[in-house]
Amino acid sequence: MKIWKLKTGLIAAALAIGISGSVPLAHAAGADRANDIFNGTPAGDSSYRFSEIEFLNATTGRAAGNGFLIGTSDAGASWQSIYKGTWQFTQLDFISNTTGWALAKSSSAGSNALIHTTDGGSSFTKIPMGSVALERIKFTDSKNGFGYTRAFAYKTATGGKTWTKIATPANTRYAEFADVKHGWALIVVPGFGYKLARTTDGGANWATKLTVKAGEVSGGEIYTSGSQVWARFNGGAGMSQQSYSLYASSDNGSSWRKVISQTTAGGGAAPGAAAGIVNEGPASPGGHASNLEVIDGAAILAGFSPAGGVIGVGRSLDAGKSWTNLKSIKGYESVISFTNKNRGWMADTSLSSPALYRTTDGGKTWSKQLAIPSNGE
Repeated sequence: MKIWKLKTGLIAAALAIGISGSVPLAHAAGADRANDIFNGTPAGDSSYRFSEIEFLNATTGRAAGNGFLIGTSDAGASWQSIYKGTWQFTQLDFISNTTGWALAKSSSAGSNALIHTTDGGSSFTKIPMGSVALERIKFTDSKNGFGYTRAFAYKTATGGKTWTKIATPANTRYAEFADVKHGWALIVVPGFGYKLARTTDGGANWATKLTVKAGEVSGGEIYTSGSQVWARFNGGAGMSQQSYSLYASSDNGSSWRKVISQTTAGGGAAPGAAAGIVNEGPASPGGHASNLEVIDGAAILAGFSPAGGVIGVGRSLDAGKSWTNLKSIKGYESVISFTNKNRGWMADTSLSSPALYRTTDGGKTWSKQLAIPSNGE
């Protein structure tokens, strides 16, 4: 196994062990301090940008992008530099403040590598994956986890050192497992649209739980928590707009509600014939859906509208019986991380206005925590 030692600062060790007396390097109100973090040469682009944000609890979180990883231990009031170098992070997955994995590229045109840390991110071990390039990961503890490509699902019981492919249906385009037995697969059906299937025996058998007719198919995503299941089916895209439908189940797929049915001029009809509770998702007009979080019984969906130049969230507090799109703020792309239904963070992941935001009221209002200075200046 090849070990890659990443460039770090002394602050990384302080973050990893939770030292509260470390000197903050950046604050939302201090451009000079932000420059201390975002100086040097970005990886893979002319400017720094965020790609991921992940909070473990109310105070401790990390954000990453092209050539950097930063952390906070005070809910985002101040941020410390953990890593600067050539890794371009696409996903973070920490199970504690010291132990985590990440997917990262070594070049813009390259594929994801799987890297592992036990010291909060000050150094990583690159885990050989052969020809498999994972697009998503989710670890449940230091040994067990799941990895996904566009079409396949894998499981590990060795902390990512070895992987076993999980049997999924033909034409699977997204899979999600809660544990080694229970999982879901979003399947493309040529000439029809989509179907959603569930397994309760680790992939040996799959049962169709939902079918959704679509004139155009471009994938989707699945999110689960307990008996709640949320599935997004994408339609077409065009004119910077995205058509999609969002379905919810509160009983492991026995019954479904169509929550969002977003038809756009550029993307055409939303998948599925039924009407949704609302005809538009967050960040209108024609917003693109980003990641969804199911936490404390609430479902919170991030969205961004390139046409409108806004980012924001929509949410349901009752398993999809109702839906509210909350007020957007200026921005161009987004990803969210919530630790309960009220407290969360959002990153604008665009090159145009890269910044981190915090909410304490479930996304009704946002306060800017940290902005990347233009061209690092």
